[in-house]
Amino acid sequence: MDLLIRGIGKLVTPVGNGPVAGPAQGRLRVLEGAYVLVQGGRIAAVAEGPPPSFPGPTLDAQGRLVTPGLVDPHTHTVFAGARVGEFLARARGEKYTGGGILTTVKAVRAASEEELVALARPRLLRMLQDGTTTVEIKSGYGLTSEDELKMLRSIRRLEEELPLTLVPTFLGAHAFPEELPREGYLELLVEEMIPQVAREGLARFCDVFCDRGFYTVEEARRVLEAGMRYHLSPKLHADELAHVGAAELAAELSAISADHLLHISEAGIEALAAAGTVAVLLPGTAFVLSEPYPPGRRLIEAGVPVALGSDFNPGSCPISSLPFILSLAVLRLGLSPEEALCAATLNAAAALGLAEELGTLEPGKLADLVIWDARELGELPYFIGHRLALAVIKAGEPVWRSSGF
Repeated sequence: MDLLIRGIGKLVTPVGNGPVAGPAQGRLRVLEGAYVLVQGGRIAAVAEGPPPSFPGPTLDAQGRLVTPGLVDPHTHTVFAGARVGEFLARARGEKYTGGGILTTVKAVRAASEEELVALARPRLLRMLQDGTTTVEIKSGYGLTSEDELKMLRSIRRLEEELPLTLVPTFLGAHAFPEELPREGYLELLVEEMIPQVAREGLARFCDVFCDRGFYTVEEARRVLEAGMRYHLSPKLHADELAHVGAAELAAELSAISADHLLHISEAGIEALAAAGTVAVLLPGTAFVLSEPYPPGRRLIEAGVPVALGSDFNPGSCPISSLPFILSLAVLRLGLSPEEALCAATLNAAAALGLAEELGTLEPGKLADLVIWDARELGELPYFIGHRLALAVIKAGEPVWRSSGF
């Protein structure tokens, strides 16, 4: 689609094809009195000053802030059932162990593909209304070949239907099912599930929950190397509940990202920096679980590219709002608003292998952007919990507008 967005008060964007690390993560391009010209769904020009004559449709930003569309690089948005009882038990002081995953597994196994699509659709539309234009979604609540494939097919159907970029990740190694011995399930993952997922082209990544009480480092290596043989790039749920060396494994395998990292070691930080692996931080999970926050400031100072995600899921983090995650990043992780925006756009896109297409407002990239009810970038984390997106543009098409804008 062709579109001219004019009247931009301030346009703030990272630059480049990422990921960026260290001081560069806080250096953004800022244009005032700007416009964005979109042709064929891609950005043709971004500049300050009066816009050129344009015969097509226009959108007046009315002096507001414009940024790239937000990118959520870690979610579990497709699920059935709710775990309200578990949530309230934690509120009473009970410790999170991850055991509730199997509760969701039972609900997902009982749900049809159509039901999973119907449940996920409004969740994704709420994310869109908060300014998120790209969402990674993991499987992992099936733990059988049939149910894992059902989840991944649901993701594919949702992307065909909704004005969002959806990125599917195979997370069959999320937990161990009750009906199989540990070794038997590992063989199923490696010998049956991963080949089937690859054969149908249902996922871009293979992920493993490598942590205390879940998959060991050796088990995770086995699953991820099997995925790599089938061209599924490795990701890791790493060192969330305890330090087990998962970040070091992510670096060893040149994983595209290592996620969570609440209990990462100094050696793990150094390994990620050397490998260039993106650290996807999920402060919403620490917020919900009352756990220590991941060391965002230390990771940036060590030269690790840092991204932010919601980790939206039915158990440990029922939060889907990336603007709220930006607030947590500034308040609890020590990131500046500039670093946080880069983490939720360019670096998040890099954690999905999409930084050449998404994450910045530069000529040639997809025209994914948000007009915010704000004048300065700092207002996004400042107005905690407010819905500030006024208009969301996906590939040059306005796909959501706030009432009255």
